[in-house]
Amino acid sequence: MTQESKQTETREPLTSEHLVDGADGTVDNDDLPAQISDADKETIKRVASDDNLSQAKSYASILVEQVIDAKETFDRSLGSLFTSAFTAGLEIGISFFVILSAFALLTEVMPNNFAMVLSSLLYPIGFIIVVIGQSLLFTEQTSLLSLPVINKIEPVNKLLRLWGIVIAGNVVGGCLFAALMIGLGLNMHLFSASDIDAYAEHILGFRWWVIFGSAVLAGWMMGIAAWLVTSARDTISRIVLVTLITGSIGFLGLHHSIVGNIEIFSALLYGNTVSLGRYLVFLVVVLAGNTVGGVVFVAVLKNRTFLFDIAKAKEQDKEAHLDSVARINGRKR
Repeated sequence: MTQESKQTETREPLTSEHLVDGADGTVDNDDLPAQISDADKETIKRVASDDNLSQAKSYASILVEQVIDAKETFDRSLGSLFTSAFTAGLEIGISFFVILSAFALLTEVMPNNFAMVLSSLLYPIGFIIVVIGQSLLFTEQTSLLSLPVINKIEPVNKLLRLWGIVIAGNVVGGCLFAALMIGLGLNMHLFSASDIDAYAEHILGFRWWVIFGSAVLAGWMMGIAAWLVTSARDTISRIVLVTLITGSIGFLGLHHSIVGNIEIFSALLYGNTVSLGRYLVFLVVVLAGNTVGGVVFVAVLKNRTFLFDIAKAKEQDKEAHLDSVARINGRKR
């Protein structure tokens, strides 16, 4: 038996890895590895078909696009990754700057709890800038970047390194924003140190396991936001989706690691109630919660759903083939 025939007989398991080159949602035979059989290629093309622009993207085409985007992120240079993440850390701070200014203004005309809720509705501003501008934000990228690892395209150690770079860039950018822009806001009398402390205590005033659970839900919702943004076909739809999801996170007061980093670090610098220890513990707990929410509840479950769809399609193809063979044999008799 030749080496070529051995390769033909021994095929890799059918996973999202085989869809990596289908960037436009329409998979051609040339996009797929040569060792996959023609039958498997047809199955993938049928499941990932997305040629009707008047309808929502298919489940498979969304996952294909996310895997492709994640693979491209893995291939970027370390300098490019850090710069993009650093930019996102700066940009996301705009949300807190506007929220804090609105909170200070509203507390003059209504109770603090109402002012807190209403000002939080401005939460999406920074996220819209980051998502539409395509900067690297950790909570948005958590589930996305794990997809190539789940499908055995990239190793786990490379994912951890990539997460580390994105987190470092987001945190450093956020801390710089807090040091410069929140200080500027104080000198412009847009808000006061007591407003910063009030907002920090609103975030920190829970036990660690409550903060962790809240962060899991926030990470889950951010993963859903990344999925929905990929499913949208135009910028307006993406803005609406980001606004709805992140606005809900802000309204509910859920814990987001990158925005929370700016909120608590601002209180550490300019307030009177936050210590370095509280800041560090908060950051670690929320990062862990966001990661669990994004990876487990979004990436793993949605990827498994896709693999079940592929397996079901292959089984249907097999049954159809057997029925066809049976009919042919019946005619011959």
